[in-house]
Parts: sequence; C-alpha cells; structure tokens
Amino acid sequence: MAFRNQIPASPSPCRQNDRPAARLRVGAVSYLNTKPLVCGLGTSLDLEYDLPSRLADRLASGSLDVALIPVIELPRSGGRMISDACIGCRGPVMSVKLFFRTAPQRVTTLALDEGSRTSAALARILLEERFGVRPRIEPLAIGDDLGDTDADAVLLIGDRAIGPHGGLAGSRGSFQLVWDLGDEWCRWTGLPFVFAVWAARPGVDVGRLPDLLAEARDRGLASLAAIAAAEAPRHALTVPQCLSYLRDNLHYHVGPREMLAMERFRRHAESIGLTAGPISSQPANEGRQDAFRSKTHS
Repeated sequence: MAFRNQIPASPSPCRQNDRPAARLRVGAVSYLNTKPLVCGLGTSLDLEYDLPSRLADRLASGSLDVALIPVIELPRSGGRMISDACIGCRGPVMSVKLFFRTAPQRVTTLALDEGSRTSAALARILLEERFGVRPRIEPLAIGDDLGDTDADAVLLIGDRAIGPHGGLAGSRGSFQLVWDLGDEWCRWTGLPFVFAVWAARPGVDVGRLPDLLAEARDRGLASLAAIAAAEAPRHALTVPQCLSYLRDNLHYHVGPREMLAMERFRRHAESIGLTAGPISSQPANEGRQDAFRSKTHS
C-alpha cells in the first residue's frame, strides 16, 4: 500500500516550491535517504510514498507517471531518466548491508529484503562475480528482521539497516561478517554506485518537473542540518549521526562517473541473467535535453 503525502509528517525543514506543474502522479521512496530529494517539493505534485520495489511495479503498470525507481528496473519499466538527482554513494552507504553467518564463498542461501531490487541484484552480483556463488534466494518480508531467517546471508536496506545496532538488534545466531554494499562495489570497481533515479514512463509529458526535482534536491542539500534535526529521533539516531549519514554516506548527483557505474552494473546484472536492455538517459522533455546530457555525458 502506498502512503500518500504521509512523509514528511511534520512541517518540512526545506523551503517548499509550490509553483504549479503538470498534475503528475509521482512516487518517491519512503526512506530517510530520500528526504533531501523531496523535502522542498511542496504541494504542487500528487506525491506518494512506497517501497522502491513497489514504485518500480507501479511505474511499469501505469499507476504512476514518474517515480524514484531502482536502477535495475529502468530497462524493465521502459522508464527514462528525467533528472540528474539520484540516490547514490561514493563509498560506504550505511543503509544497504549484507550480513553473513558464514564466509561469503560458503553461502548457499540468501534472504533478500522485499523492498529491494537494485541492492538485491548488487548482492547477487558481488557473490557470483567475486566468489562464484549462486545461492538459493529467499524473500525477507517487510517487517521481518535478521532473527526471522536462518539464511546464510541476509540483505537489509533502508531505515532498518541504519539504526544504532545496524540491523543486528534481536537477531538470531551470530554473524561473522557484514558488508556495506556501497563500499564493496566502490572498492571492487573504483566507481560510485547509483541505487535509484527519477524516471518517467513512456509517453508522459513531464513539463517542468525535471527542473522542480533538481531544484528540490539542491534545496534539500542546503538544508541537511535541519532535515537531520527533524528526522534523527524517528530513526533512533543522534542528530550528528543522521547528518553524517545524509551528508557523508549519500550522493545525490548523476554525473559522468555515475553513468559509467550504471552501465557497468547493468552489464554485470545482464551477465548473470538479472536484466536486459540499455539504461536510457534521454530526458522525457526536449527543453532540458542539452543541459541533462552535458551533465551526464561530459
């Protein structure tokens, strides 16, 4: 179920942009890491919140016009990137973790967070490409935690991977190793990683929405201290911890290296049968085409 206009529940710390835009159905991720992207969007959009995996399905089905979707879903959904705003990292990301009960090369079962698509693919790529391991996949339902599965490795993403215990509170059995998947990818490839991008479904006239998304991102990044102060108590973090996560662990711009990283990720995913087809970065409206291309392909 989507959560229409429930996040943020308190007054936004960002100056909101209420300039009218085409009345599009827009979906955003319901995690802390998305706050800087949506903080200043205001009420000019029909903005709904959901899990990353569900947003991708809803964009593909046509129940959303634009959504912040997992990068792995771009080819399947037919969506096109319409903004250089993203959720990415250039090192440890803190909110995408793979927990091991055994050594990586001995993993036979892998439990994947139900909310994840890109991170689930990344975990499988790292295990297979680096260790030759192709484990049996098990779902980890939303609301379950590490203690609800006996799998050899368990993926957690988003808010439940961040907390003061990093997802380990109440877990069953000992864990020998924890991978931060952002850090693992960056060390392995020497490239950043992009988890999610704004995409429009085919045929949708997005009007000025790409500008609004970029402007909202820029306002959010200018308001990180205020966002951290508002959000830290909800996530059992101190304000400095929350600020460090948003400022130091996450990256919100798609540039040339991010485009290279997305293409390399796509090739790895395709090589193990997880996706097919190119990632399109063609803007959905001609007005922003030159500016967008110069940022992502220079």
